[in-house]
Amino acid sequence: MSLLRYLTAVLALAAASPAAVVRVEIAERSDVLAGKAFGKTGAYERLTGRVFFEVDPGNEANRLISDIDLAPRNSHGKVEFSADLYVLAPKDLSKGNRTVFYEVSNRGRKGLLDKYNLGAGSFDPREAEHFGDGFLMERGYTLVWMGWQQDVPPEKDLLRFYVPIATRDGLSVTGVVRSDFVPDTLIRSFHLADRTHIPYRAIENAPRSMTVRDCAQCPRQQIPRDQWQLARDGGSGPVPDTAHVYMASGFQPGKIYEVVYQALDPKLVGLGLAATRDLMSFLKYGAPGTTEMPLGNAHRDIRHTIGFGSSQSGRFLRTFLYFGMNRDEQGRMAFDGLWPSVAGGGRGSFNHRFAQPSRDARPHFNFLYPTDIFPFTDLAQKDPETGLEEGILARPMQQKSVPKVFYTNSSYEYYGRSASLIHQNVDGSRDFGPGPETRVYLVAGTNHGPGSFPPRQGKQQNMANTNDYRWAFRALLDAMQAWVAEGKEPPPSQHPRIDKDQLVPLPAVQFPKIPGVAFPTHIQTAFRADYGPEFRSKGVVAIEPPHLGKPFPMKVPQVDRDGNETSGIRLPVITVPLGTNTGWNLRAPEIGAPNELFSMTGSWLPFPKTKAERERTGDPRLSIAERYRNREDFLRQVRQAAADLAAQRYVLEGDIPRIVEQSAAQWDYYMSGQ
Repeated sequence: MSLLRYLTAVLALAAASPAAVVRVEIAERSDVLAGKAFGKTGAYERLTGRVFFEVDPGNEANRLISDIDLAPRNSHGKVEFSADLYVLAPKDLSKGNRTVFYEVSNRGRKGLLDKYNLGAGSFDPREAEHFGDGFLMERGYTLVWMGWQQDVPPEKDLLRFYVPIATRDGLSVTGVVRSDFVPDTLIRSFHLADRTHIPYRAIENAPRSMTVRDCAQCPRQQIPRDQWQLARDGGSGPVPDTAHVYMASGFQPGKIYEVVYQALDPKLVGLGLAATRDLMSFLKYGAPGTTEMPLGNAHRDIRHTIGFGSSQSGRFLRTFLYFGMNRDEQGRMAFDGLWPSVAGGGRGSFNHRFAQPSRDARPHFNFLYPTDIFPFTDLAQKDPETGLEEGILARPMQQKSVPKVFYTNSSYEYYGRSASLIHQNVDGSRDFGPGPETRVYLVAGTNHGPGSFPPRQGKQQNMANTNDYRWAFRALLDAMQAWVAEGKEPPPSQHPRIDKDQLVPLPAVQFPKIPGVAFPTHIQTAFRADYGPEFRSKGVVAIEPPHLGKPFPMKVPQVDRDGNETSGIRLPVITVPLGTNTGWNLRAPEIGAPNELFSMTGSWLPFPKTKAERERTGDPRLSIAERYRNREDFLRQVRQAAADLAAQRYVLEGDIPRIVEQSAAQWDYYMSGQ
């Protein structure tokens, strides 16, 4: 049966019984790559359109959605909303692996084909290069994306989410909103929302303020109100625009500017959590009363659901778990497996009044939004400073809706995203968890995103990290599928441990003194933050910027004498190295704040080629010539290292030739004098 026939059959029955998904409007149905067959799965089709929801605000599954009681209701007493939908599915679902692989779209985009198929990135994949080697298709996944973020800009091919505005007795709800920005060059205006997202509407003539400071913990200095206004730079002067802030004297590179203003008309951001839950339940179970795909029926076309989210979307999934959203209105599990990736210890602005979902928490950008907030670990801990006792999985455990969970992080997350907090206790004195249904993986020596070669250098002090971690992700997806579908245990967690001296405070990192390379003096820090008395109970932010308490103890992975990390999944570029790949890089002096970490980017620090070069430069690391007899010796060691990882299921045996090929290209590039 095709997916379209399935949707039609289920929705016909849904009309006669309560259902969170009330209809799906298909705008396009087309063949993928003109009907190309992907192995045994065969041809794929593309479905695009819009899915419509209604939820019961009184149902226990929805009570933790912020402002749900302030949402408008239809004639049935339900709250309505809708979302853009994009699906790539086998034309014959019975030939697939009967698993939905759902990606929580990062700011309306699609990344699965790039990350798993090694394809060229596209927000609307149509060409052969977008589909790469067909990895996901040959394995038979049904790939699903949906808009969940209400402030995504109206740009081509981005997935949008359409939600109601909260009101009280027919009147607008107001509140405080904060916006910060760090320019890389001298500019005269910046956007009130993160990047180009849609900001909340400022109240005319209401109090507002702007400050400037040099670093995250530096004192704020007020900028007089008559020196700035809500406007954008029109070239010859300001143009009225409530989405921008303008200052004639200009905003200096590297400095932190922060605007606090009064806004109105908050949207129900938390409905994105409900939409994600209900779409998965709909695809997995159908509508109430249907026999098309009943739970437990061996011949149904979709049996399992796996959710993946990267960066912002990974933090979304941690938030999804924290609020117990994996149980639908009928008490059923939506996801069998969840994979929050490169989320570090964060959650985010996904379920509170005036939330800005695109805002995160970086070392020198987007400060003090409710991202790195307690709890951090799956299992419950008590914070002695605040008295709170919580865990990310506390509600799912109580509900009996705990999915299989993978947490994957790059090295960057330990420096810039508080990743150590997910597997250490609150005071940082010992390792903690994870739970039995969770695995935690660090891919050693990596960027926030997969590294690429040849190395590039932009606005950083060092060339960017080159470690391509997608080889590990492909293997881990096979492991997740086997875990949810067959009950086969995945490979053990691989992350730095305190009890093995692999996870240490920043000053304890034994990084080699490489000439011309500055090691970070500080990293991103998570604080106990007070957003107001009703933030945790009702999602109301009353204090901006928040009042700060004691910081949580941050730790980072220890390194070997080359500066490469000693723990985690160590791909051949780390165990058979041509240089040092780190999770950190510093801002270039020309963009200001050169002592601060550059967001999301690590470093590539190549080894000297010869002993003479090493001695001349004073580099403490052995040269290439002192490590390998020749190219063949290097590639032999790479092949063996990849085979060892494949035996442990951290890379795929079928990917070994390509890993070796990639290493050969790197050797040739570097040793040829590039």
